Amino acid sequence: LTLESSDIWLLSGGVFIEEGNTLSILEGQTIYADPDVTTFLSVKQGGSIIAQGSQTNPIVFTPLLDTPTYGSWGGIIVNGYATINTGLTAEGEGGTGIYGGIKDADNSGILSYIRVEYAGKILGTDNELNGFSFNGVGSGTTVEYIQAYKGADDGIEFFGGNVNVKYAVSTHNQDDSFDWTHGWKGKGQYWYVQQGPDGGDRGIEADNNGDDNTLTPYSNPTIS
Repeated sequence: LTLESSDIWLLSGGVFIEEGNTLSILEGQTIYADPDVTTFLSVKQGGSIIAQGSQTNPIVFTPLLDTPTYGSWGGIIVNGYATINTGLTAEGEGGTGIYGGIKDADNSGILSYIRVEYAGKILGTDNELNGFSFNGVGSGTTVEYIQAYKGADDGIEFFGGNVNVKYAVSTHNQDDSFDWTHGWKGKGQYWYVQQGPDGGDRGIEADNNGDDNTLTPYSNPTIS
């Protein structure tokens, strides 16, 4: 499916890109999210998203509200087949998909010049969605020029995998700006954090595994 710029698109509820399918989004698109239900966009294992904005025409995901606020929807979740340290596979927060495996070079598509606004929906204790959630995402996936803006939880979070992320901006998110756990060992370069006056925890929260810090693969990213 290609989201054409001649139409207005609304995500409502959990929207999944299934295995073997590709969602393409053209530059300059604004994709709206239904704030009245738990809305998120999830790329399942084996699915693919090709969302390529540009510097002058980014792709924007935002809630369908006149006055949006933190946590109005659940953001973007990508589930890959790369290794994690909580077992061979795990299930994403909020029922957003299974992730993990043995394919560290797995490719879930392209995210480039994407802004996610007012995401990070809180579902319960230790059950929160983020602006961007990279779950067991492999190094074959291209992620660059992304921004998480005014989310209620983390801006950008990694759960294992080894995806590389360049040119990433986390702005006024109310928990951590960047967060990794469960064995993420990718690369990050050109990251920028701006915390707001009404919230924000750590610039970076860096964990291996909160239940057993000895588990492997060990979180070991390269941040430049």
